[in-house]
Amino acid sequence: MALDADRIRALHAAKLRALARAVLDVDLAEVSGTDDGALAVASDAEPAVVCLAQERTQRALGGALALAVRSGCDGVHVFAENHSDVLARRAACFVPAPIVWQIEGSGATIAEAAPRSTEPPPPRAPELVALLGAAGVEVTVEHGVITGEVEGLEVARIVAVPSSGDTGASDDDGDSGDVRETSAEWQIEVGVGAHDREAFSLLHADEPTTEAIRRVADIVRSHRTPGASPHPLNRMGAARWLRSLLIRRPDLVGAGRLRAASSPLPRGGPKDPAPAVAYGLTPDGRRLVVVVCVGIDLDVVPFAADARLFLDPDAELVVALPRRDAHEVIANMAARLRRPAQIVEVDDGWRTITAIDH
Repeated sequence: MALDADRIRALHAAKLRALARAVLDVDLAEVSGTDDGALAVASDAEPAVVCLAQERTQRALGGALALAVRSGCDGVHVFAENHSDVLARRAACFVPAPIVWQIEGSGATIAEAAPRSTEPPPPRAPELVALLGAAGVEVTVEHGVITGEVEGLEVARIVAVPSSGDTGASDDDGDSGDVRETSAEWQIEVGVGAHDREAFSLLHADEPTTEAIRRVADIVRSHRTPGASPHPLNRMGAARWLRSLLIRRPDLVGAGRLRAASSPLPRGGPKDPAPAVAYGLTPDGRRLVVVVCVGIDLDVVPFAADARLFLDPDAELVVALPRRDAHEVIANMAARLRRPAQIVEVDDGWRTITAIDH
């Protein structure tokens, strides 16, 4: 029988209390259990934040650092069973660096930082890339996957041709079309995501791929435009939409030129609200990583630090977000980085700026 939310939070709080006692020799007076874990401030001689990362583990560091900022603590301890190596890699970007613990039974040991990530090469299918370009979509390459996007929302991707007996199901979680153009071991699948893709294929199986891409792209474009009524197609991937604008208007974040770049970890699909990443140069030629976020995301600074480490450790770092989302705690976290990031605020009406570039 599934546990209710209150019971889960209580169990997370109890687990953090037990770990703090066993590993840190600290008795936590007040612990806030959450759906994802638990948080507390240890009132010792040197107060410190203590965190349990139980669910959505890779996003735990931001919440712990935010509590440290609000509480005036320098020390942060994060306990995790999974992805502790990624958390440790991100923690090392801060001063003082949070301590990440790998949970082992009823105890824990200090986690080793994961090595800097590497990116697989994209498929060699120039004719399919040309076909995406001919269909009028933005061609992006992230983590070895080539996609065609409209205002940051995927409408097509180049994938491996399924082997005999393979169902051909996609591994993303969006919803729009499946017409294919094949080139050797690669083919184009058309659509915003996996679910709607199959239906699109059934309805338009004989439609040439260029026309199929344009059909889906026109639908998406009609919703990701100034003044469009609220719709799932203009709520998904807001950060990637803003990144698409900044690539066309790099001056909005003080850049000379930008291109789409991979995040430090592959994204989950079109519905994933994770920040988007761009890489480029300042007007005077300095290398620049820009991490784009829409909505208040307490983990955006650890994510951004990891993105710089992944793409170019020596680059300058900008976190770009709408003015209403530029919370003071995010700026304070950015100042704690070994190499601080610059917070750049974009006008809250940024969606209307896209009209000048169509």
